[in-house]
Amino acid sequence: MKNLGVLILCISLFVSCKNNNKSNETKHQDDNLTVLKGEFVYYDGAAVLQTDNEIYGVFITDKLEELNKQAETLKNNKTDMVTVEIQGRVTQEKDENILWDNKVEILKILSVTPAKNENEGLIKRGS
Repeated sequence: MKNLGVLILCISLFVSCKNNNKSNETKHQDDNLTVLKGEFVYYDGAAVLQTDNEIYGVFITDKLEELNKQAETLKNNKTDMVTVEIQGRVTQEKDENILWDNKVEILKILSVTPAKNENEGLIKRGS
């Protein structure tokens, strides 16, 4: 009987503790704003934020220009991505300029860091 109790306790703990491997890319706030963390690029009049699960078109605003200025200092090339965390208003309304389903208007810049270089530490073979 004691073993059955321990087994039930273990199963209930296993079920209640869900393993969440995805990063905290989005946290919904009470004020209808969302915190997004992902890779950002702004090039040739188009801005995109790519999280682990979604891609967002970014509205061109003063906050976007401010974010781009901060991002430029961390890039080697104009098309390089940087990791950002922003707070903004997410929408899926149609827009003639942004063709992505998900769109975000940046309202607050929380952090800007260099993107993780996945090729770092790799040895390149000669041709």
